[in-house]
Formats: sequence, C-alpha cells, structure tokens
Amino acid sequence: MKPRVQGWALVLAGIGLALDAIRGHKMRSFLTVLGVIIGTGTIIGVGSILTGFDGAVTSAIKSFGTDSVIVFKWQGGIRFGRRSREELLRKPLTFENAMAIRERCPSVASVSPYLFPGRGIHKAHYKGNDAFQINLGGTDEKYTGGGNAEMMNGRFFSEFENAHKEPVAVIGEDLYKNLFAGVDAVGKELQVDGHSYRVIGVMKRPANSFPGQQDNRVLLPYHTMRKLEPAAQEHMIVVTAWPGLLSKAMDEVRGVLRQERRLKYNEPDNFGLSTAEQMIEDFRQVTSVTALVMVVLSSIGLLVGGIGVMNIMLVSVTERTKEIGIRKAIGARKVDIVIQFLTEAVVLTFAGGLLGMGLGWAISRIAAMAFPSLPTSVPVWAAAMGIAVSVGGGLFFGLWPASKAARLDPVDALRYE
Repeated sequence: MKPRVQGWALVLAGIGLALDAIRGHKMRSFLTVLGVIIGTGTIIGVGSILTGFDGAVTSAIKSFGTDSVIVFKWQGGIRFGRRSREELLRKPLTFENAMAIRERCPSVASVSPYLFPGRGIHKAHYKGNDAFQINLGGTDEKYTGGGNAEMMNGRFFSEFENAHKEPVAVIGEDLYKNLFAGVDAVGKELQVDGHSYRVIGVMKRPANSFPGQQDNRVLLPYHTMRKLEPAAQEHMIVVTAWPGLLSKAMDEVRGVLRQERRLKYNEPDNFGLSTAEQMIEDFRQVTSVTALVMVVLSSIGLLVGGIGVMNIMLVSVTERTKEIGIRKAIGARKVDIVIQFLTEAVVLTFAGGLLGMGLGWAISRIAAMAFPSLPTSVPVWAAAMGIAVSVGGGLFFGLWPASKAARLDPVDALRYE
C-alpha cells in the first residue's frame, strides 16, 4: 500500500509543479499547446455541426413520409455525391411516365409530376423588389398530398387551372417575406422571368427543408410551366403508396417504368427509386467522408501540438538538470522522475484540451446563430475523444523527455551549470 500512496503523492506534486510552470510561462505554455487547442476544438466543433446537420437532414428526409417514393433519373433518386457518366446521359423522366404510374399502379395512392425549369438564373419581381435564383417548378394539384404545400395564405391551384394553363402561382414563405414585406400577396401580380402571374397562395416553409435553406419556391400549374419553359425536360415524380403497400407500390412503379422506357429484361434500371431510408443512407455515406477528413485535419493539429509539448519538455529537462541530480542524490528512482515529467506533459496537454473544448463549443454556438435551423450540440463522443486524444498525446510525446530525464547521471547532473 505504501508505494501506491507515494505514487499518488508524486503525481499530485507533479501536477502542482506543472501548474506552477504554466503560470510562470503563460505565453510559452499557450504557444506550446496551440496545436492541441486547434485539434481538439476542430474535433468538437465539427463534430457538433455534423451531429446537428445529420439530425436535421435525417428529420427532413423522414418528413417525406414512410409511404413516399421519389423517382428520378439518377440511380438512387435524390443523390448525395457524384453521378456516373452513364447516369448523366440517361434520358429524363416524362409527364407520360407519371400518368402511366397513376393509371397502372393500384398500390399507389397519388402521383405528382414535377417539372424543373431549364438552366439559367430565374428571377421574380414585384414593385421594385427582385429575388434571384428562385426555385421555380411546375406541378399539379396532387402535389399537396405529400405535405409539401401547406398553405399559409390563399389556396393551391386546381385541376381546372392546370388543364387551362392559367397564369397563377403559389409562392414560398421566405420569397413572400422578401418580395411583399408583410403585405397580403394573394391577388397580386408577380413577374417571373418577364411573365406575369397572379399569386393565389403562400405556402409555409416545408417541414422537410434543410438547415439554412430558404423557401424561395414559385410553383406554377404543370401545363402553365410547360408553356413558360417549352424546352424543359427534367422531371421528378413523387409517388405516395397506400398505407402498408410501399414495397408493392415500388415493384409496380419499377415494372411500369421499365415498360415505358423500353428496357429489356436483362438491362438494369435507368432510373432511381428512393425512399426516406435510402436517402438517409446515401447522405450518411457522404458525411462519413467528411468525418474522416475532420479526423485527419484534427490529427495534424494534434501532431503539431504534441511535437511542441515534446520540445518544451526537452527544454524543461535541460533547465532542471541540476534539480533532477539533487532528487536522484537524495533517493529518487528513475520511475519517480518519469512519473513527474509525464505528469507535467499530461497536465499541459489536458489544459490545452480544455481550451480546445471551449473553442469547439464556441464554434458550435456560432454555427447555431448563423443557421438557426441547424440544431448543433456537442456530442459526448466528440468531447470524450478530444480529451482522450489530448491526454494520450501528452503521455506519448512526454515519454521521450521523461525517459531522458530519468537516464541522467546524478553526478553529471549536479555538475551541470
């Protein structure tokens, strides 16, 4: 029991000496652990942002509904990441594809085609106020079935207005605030790419919007959009299955689209069907790469910080050579010297880790203020990893200076000036 008590007393004494050294050389100590602070802060800050972003995007995708399928020409539907050349060359989906699904898939409750405009910057204008890069699209009255068009004011367009290519539009909540500044938009004339449309409704920001995403939608009836953009080709099809029939509906949709797109039995699908779970899996594959990059960058900072700690500990050994000789002369063992210097290195990196935690927390708070819809939070794993790595770095990089101090000959050390 006695050696254990002496060991703890030595550790506590080492902590006291380390704290005294930090207080005596504040700037030197800060510069020494700067890399540790940056590395730990990066782990915690980026970890908190990734955790919040993952939660927000996952919730957004899930809000499409467990019975919804998004059909697009890309493999995997809404795709996070690069697309292959073969995917880029695929022919787009068509309005006729959507109608075929609606007519020939008994397990499908509703189908809504969505026409994207051609390339270029699209602009909305109202009485001197302009909005650029609006999310322009054409769809039909069934678009409201997916929960994407909950009305704040007015109404959505009708089947009659779609069939007769009426010049009407519904707009998103943020676009309404930017252009109309609180004035009732219903009944007003809105200019879209130089064409006039009567606003009949304002939509609430959808629950499935991503963090920081502005609701700048301008939705026109499908056939009105086709009249405005006759060359537009890219479609997305939103399919909602009857409750409990999602798997069957997907099989029916796949079969209809293979027939519509003239695919042979041995040819792979040249379109994508995505459920919420599949989109979440695709998204997390991308974020896992981001997390790996974060670890690499943090490791560089921690490596630089560890080298700085090792360097300053070697300087400390040189400065305290005579002290080490005196301790050895009065009975200090090699292990006592090693424990003392390792303790000082760990205290130094632990202090850097605590400052890094503060930096990481500040990064997460700034991100939360910049993007109010991003629910950042410092995950326990990131805080634990930051502290563990900083302490482990102190042990690893303090080992050489500690062993160098322990190997000093007491006679030569006492003669050192």
